[in-house]
This record gives sequence, C-alpha cells and structure tokens, in this order.
Amino acid sequence: MSDREALSPRLKTQSPSLMGGQSIENYGSSSSSSWYSRFWSSARRTKPLTSAFDDVVARAPSSDGLVRRLSLLDLILLGVGASIGAGIFVVTGTVARDAGPGVTISFIIAGVSCMLNALCYAELASRFPAVVGGAYLYTYTAFNEIIAFLVFGQLMLDYHIGAASIARSLASYVATLLELFPLFKDHIPSWLGHGGEEFLGGTLSINILAPILLTLLTIVLCWGVGESSIANAFMTVTKIIIVIIVIFVGVFKVDVSNWTPFAPHGVKSILTGATVVFFAYVGFDAVANSAEESKRPQRDLPLGIIGSLSVCIALYIGVCLVITGMVPYYLLGEDAPLAEAFTEKGLKFVSVLISIGAVAGLTTTLLVGLYVQSRLYLGLGRDGLLPSIFAKVHPIRHTPIHSQVWVGIVAGLMAGLFNVHVLSHILSVGSLTSYSVVSACVVTLRWKDKSGTEFSSRWLRAWDEGVICLIAVAFCGFGAGLIFRYSVSFILLIVAFVLAIIATAALYLRHSYEDARGFSCPGVPVVPTISIFVNMFLFAQLHYEAWIRFVTLSIIMVGVYALYGQHHAKPNSNETIIYQRAPQEATR
Repeated sequence: MSDREALSPRLKTQSPSLMGGQSIENYGSSSSSSWYSRFWSSARRTKPLTSAFDDVVARAPSSDGLVRRLSLLDLILLGVGASIGAGIFVVTGTVARDAGPGVTISFIIAGVSCMLNALCYAELASRFPAVVGGAYLYTYTAFNEIIAFLVFGQLMLDYHIGAASIARSLASYVATLLELFPLFKDHIPSWLGHGGEEFLGGTLSINILAPILLTLLTIVLCWGVGESSIANAFMTVTKIIIVIIVIFVGVFKVDVSNWTPFAPHGVKSILTGATVVFFAYVGFDAVANSAEESKRPQRDLPLGIIGSLSVCIALYIGVCLVITGMVPYYLLGEDAPLAEAFTEKGLKFVSVLISIGAVAGLTTTLLVGLYVQSRLYLGLGRDGLLPSIFAKVHPIRHTPIHSQVWVGIVAGLMAGLFNVHVLSHILSVGSLTSYSVVSACVVTLRWKDKSGTEFSSRWLRAWDEGVICLIAVAFCGFGAGLIFRYSVSFILLIVAFVLAIIATAALYLRHSYEDARGFSCPGVPVVPTISIFVNMFLFAQLHYEAWIRFVTLSIIMVGVYALYGQHHAKPNSNETIIYQRAPQEATR
C-alpha cells in the first residue's frame, strides 16, 4: 500500500446492505467525515529534514539538475540587487518630509528590525539542505504542508504584482533616459513607456515596453544562472558606484544647520517613517532561495544574507544624511527629491547619474524577483503541490525554464494590460507573514523536546504550548500596531508589550533549546519573538485592503490545496533532489 493510500482511506462504495444496514444518511455523514479526515491528515504532513551538512545523493542523470555557480560575492550582490531599487532615490526624501533629518534614525530602526529577520533566515539557510524553497521549505519542515502552501501563496502574489509594477516603473525610466536624445524627445507615446494608454474607464492600461523588458530579462534568466548572475553583478555594481558618487559629491554640499531640528515632528514621526522604509530593505531573502545554486551554501548563505543587508543599511544611511543636509527637509520634492536637490545645487550631471542608477536599480530588483519566483515554483513542482512541469530543469542550461517562462508570462500580462500601481497598497503582506513564520520556524526547530512530553501541562503538550505562545506574540504585535496606528491608548500599548514579554518568557522557561549546527541565530527564543512582534506591528500599518487580501487569498489557497495539492503532494521528494557542483568545484 502506498503512503497516500495509508494516509487517505478509500471511500467505501458498497451498498447499504453490504455495510451492515448503514443508512444513506449515515453513509453521507461517514463520507464527509472521511473527506475531512483525509484533508486534515494531508494538511498536517511535514517534510523530513535531512542533514544540511551531507550532500544530497543524485538519483537522476546529472544533466537534469541546477548547477552550483554562485560565489559569496554573487550572493551579496544578489541580495543588494533585490533590495536597492529606485526607492533609494525617492523613498528617502519622501519620508524625510515627515520625519525630518530623523529619517536617518527611521532607516536604522528598520534596518535593525530587518537584521533580526536576516539572522533567522541565516540560521535556517545554514541548517537546511541546500535546495530551493526558502521560507516555504522551512515552514514545510517546521510546521506542516498547508501552512507552507499558504506562505507560498502570499509570497507569490507579492512577487507577481511587484514584478509587474517594477516593470512599468522601469519602462518609464527607460523612456525618460531615451528622451535625453533629441531623436526621441517628446516622441514616445504613453502606451509605449510612460504609464499607459487607458481603456474601458481605466480598467485596462496598455503598456508595450514593460512586457518587452520582462521578456528580455526572462531570456537572460533562462539562458543560465551564470549569465544572469553576471548581468546582475554588473548592474548592481553600477548602481552602488552611482550611490557612492552621490554620497561623496553631496557631502561637500551639506549644511549641518539643516539637521536642526533633528526630529521636527517628534518621535512618532520617526517610528512611522520606520514602518514605511522597512520595505526598502525587503529582498535579502532572495539569497536563501538561491541555496541550490550556491557553491558553498552552508558557509556563504548566512554571510550573503547578513552581508547584503549590511551594505543596504550603510548606503541608505549615507543617502539620508546627505539629502537632509543639502536641502531643508520641508523643501524636498515629492517625486524625485534626490535628483531635485542636486539640480538646485547646480549639479545637473548627478541628476543624470541618479536616473541611470534608478534604471540599474529597478533592473536588478526585477531580475532577482523573477529569479526567486521561478525557484519557488520549482520547489513546489518537486513536492507535487504544483504540476510536475514546474519541476523540470533544462538539461543543458540547468535552469527551470518552464517555471521561468510562466513567471515571465504572468508578469508580462499584468504589466502590459493593467495599471498595477493601484495594487501597491496590498503588497508586502507576503513578505511580513513569511518573515514572521520563518522566525517561528527557528524557535520550533530548536526545541529539544519536539514530541511534547517534557515540560507539558495537564492539558497541553509542550509543542502546543510553544505554538500558542508564538501566536500570542504575533497577536500582541498586531494589536500594538493597531493601537499605535489609531492612537487609541498608551496604556493599552504597554499592555500589549507586557503580554508579548510574558509569552516570550514562557517560551524561554518552558522549553529547552538545542544548539544549531552551522550558523546560529543568537538569543533564541528572544530574537525570533522580537522579530515576529515587529513584523506583525508593521502588518498593522498596512492598508486595510491588505488585510482583506490576506484573508481572501488564504481561503483561495486552501481551496486549491483541497482540490489539487493534498492529492499530489510528495513530502519525501527531497530524496530525489539532485546535487551538482559547479565545474570548477568538482575538480577540487
């Protein structure tokens, strides 16, 4: 008998007389109960965790696997490329209009909170087998199949909408650069690059250049990870150099008197700014999704995650100090504050560099985003939660071409037909929820007593107690965020903090924690619970439509899982993952 048959009892089809006189009504109730039991049994399945320090044995021809080509430098540039886009030239100035020079503190607070998430990602990247999956894989192992599928769904909607939105922005920047040449000035129609030509009352917004750019990037990614890594490295280095030039040139135009007052609208404006700029750092998790193509994953993945985030923090702080020192915060522009600041100082050439940097930044962000999406689809295809076509890897190019083309088609249709910018306020749900779940994974995987007998109370197992504490921290973070957002009561805010501290103390006192092999997140369970609290605090700052999107998409994903995923899932598929070293590594 197969595993699926063992987990999913067959539905009896005998007549009532053959079932001991069981009535049709009772049989219907039994069938419903059988379906529910089968669904619940499937949903609770977990993926076995094999040792991250042992190579996974190849069980298929070596030509069918991904190739380990990415070095530590490649991984750092991958993380920086995913995080720093045009936002560094826009978001910094926009938030500074409210937070004043204190926007620097906003970026530091957001950077520290992201570093907590990065530490959790770094431990799991070091602990898990070096295969694709990222947050989805961690959740599948630490919790269960249905939660992993929900995490994937939330992440993918973020990635799809984000890719289409970035593609439109990139098209607009490319058109702006082309208009610097007399041949194209005032000759590029809106349907080609700027925004889009609207039809049906704005329901459709046609843009031709965005899908073309997506097609070109998809071809690069299908060609090979080595080629796409070179493209990403070139453009990421270009934008880093431009940002450094901007900082260096701007330093000589700084008037320190512009830094006074440092927090003109108080501390709350700085904290509110931190919730906004947090999303400027999102992207370091892309490094974790490149595990199967990293040369030395157990060593390089943690360094790549933390290293890329550290570079982003340093660049953001430098830009914040320069822009608020050059121009009084209340005079900063809305759309292109950094470029306008340099133009006012008579440095027009720097404004041109900023436009080039924005194009390079958006290109790398889009490139890495498309790359990550295809690897997630590859992971679910291997596990059977999606059709097997997504699991196919090209035997020559060593890339998941089917997954990559699918991602490109979805993003291309959205970018070419719809004004996806209006959906921006429902973004970031997937990032915040996946970050929270990853932090919870670190805690649960460190528990020594995973069966739940030790330290158990009369009613609950230790595992259940721990999960309840983690959920309590998440709700406290969300509640504190709502209280802060609507300025309800300072006392209630303190109560939310105290309850979160009590739940964290219970996690610390009621469980014993084992040491992690490889990179170890410090301060478990305190650091992960702080990360969860902060993520859910930020979740509460999102537009209410983002909350509706979270609930609606979760219901849809449960339906998809019930109809397809539970019947095709293969939790033990990690046994067939192919480990293939890069050519230069195989000769060592």
